[in-house]
Amino acid sequence: MANSELVITPVSSKADRAAFVDFAYRLNAADQNWVPNLRSEEISKFTPGKNPFFDHARVQLFLARRSGRIVGRISAHIDEQALKQPVEQGMGPGTGNWGAIEAEDESTARALIAAAEAWLRAQGMTRVLAPMNLSVWEEPGIQVRGHDHPPMVMMAHHNAAYQGWIEGAGYGRVKTLYTYDLDVTKQYPPLIQRIIASGEKNAKIRIREVELKHFGREAAIICDILNDAWSDNWGFVPFTDKEIAYTGKALKPLVHPELIRIAEYEGEPVAFMMTLPDLNGMQMRVNGRNGKPSILGLMKLLLWLRKPRPADMRVPLMGVRKKLQASRLASQLAFMMIEYIRRAAVEKFAAKRGEIGWILEDNQGMVAIADAIDSKVNREYAIYEKML
Repeated sequence: MANSELVITPVSSKADRAAFVDFAYRLNAADQNWVPNLRSEEISKFTPGKNPFFDHARVQLFLARRSGRIVGRISAHIDEQALKQPVEQGMGPGTGNWGAIEAEDESTARALIAAAEAWLRAQGMTRVLAPMNLSVWEEPGIQVRGHDHPPMVMMAHHNAAYQGWIEGAGYGRVKTLYTYDLDVTKQYPPLIQRIIASGEKNAKIRIREVELKHFGREAAIICDILNDAWSDNWGFVPFTDKEIAYTGKALKPLVHPELIRIAEYEGEPVAFMMTLPDLNGMQMRVNGRNGKPSILGLMKLLLWLRKPRPADMRVPLMGVRKKLQASRLASQLAFMMIEYIRRAAVEKFAAKRGEIGWILEDNQGMVAIADAIDSKVNREYAIYEKML
C-alpha cells in the first residue's frame, strides 16, 4: 500500500518487530514528558508467545516507510474475548481495534489508520474501537488533556496532534477516561473520616494487606473480584488465567503489601485496591531515551524497586463485587482502603502525590469517590469509533 513515497508494510520478522518498538523511542526522544519504558518489556508486549494477549487475539503490526526510512507504526488487532462481549458494553461482534500509533505527520498517520482499517475489514470486522494498545487493560485511548506533565506508571503520553489526526480520519469520540490527582499528605474531609471510623467499629469488616508469600493466591483473589466488579463496565474484557500470571509477574517488583489491600466482609473477599509506586519517575531518570539503562542506571533502578522512597503513587485498579456496588458498604470499604493506603504511602514511602484512574467518565460511583476525597482530573484519554 503506497501513498506518494510512503510505503506501508506488515511486520513479518524479528527485525521488523524491533524496528516497530524502537521507532517510538526515536520519535519521542525530544518530548520531556514521554516516558521511555524498558525496551525489553516493550519487545515482550508485542511478541507472540510472550504476551498472552496473542493467545486470544489476531494481531498485525504495520510499519510506514518513506524513502526507506521508518516514519510511522500502528497495530491492528481483533480480540476474540472482546467479540464475545455484549454490544451495549462497547465491544461485541464485529468490533476490531487498532493502537500503538506513532507517526511523524498527519498524512502518515492517516495512511496507517487506513491500512489498519483495511486489515480489519478483510478479517470480517464492521466497526473499529480505537486506540487500544493492545487491550483495554493496557493503554486504552489517546491522550487529549494533561500533556504538560508525564504520566504515572502504566499510563501513556501522546503527541497532542494525534487527537486531531484521528478525528480527521472520520472517528467520533465514544468514551472519555479520566485520571485524578490528589495531595496524599492531606487528610480527607471530616465526613469521609467519620465513614472510615464507623467502618473500623464494624466487626464484620477486615481490611488486610496482601501476603507476598502467597502472591499467586492473592493475585487470583484480586482478579476474581476484578472480573466480577468490572463485568458490566463499558469496554470490559475478562482477564484469562495466563494474563493473570503474566501481569502478576510483571508487577511483582512493584508490589508492596502496605499498598495493596483486600477488604473482607464476614470473611469473604469482596473488594480490593491496588496501588503502585510511580515507576515512571525513576525510568525517566535512568532508562535513557532509548529504553536501555546503563549498568549504573540499572543498579539504581533495582535499588529503587527494593525501597522506593520517595515515591508518588498510582491506583490503577480497584473493585467491589457487583452484589455490593449499590450499597453504602461499597463506598465505606473504598474509603477505608484509600485511607489505609494513603497513610502507608506517606509514612513508609514519603509520597506526596497520588493518582487514581483511569476512571470512565460515566462511572458515577468512582467519580463520586474521587470527588469526595478532593482529587482533581489531571489527564483525559479519548476512545473513538468508526464504522467500516
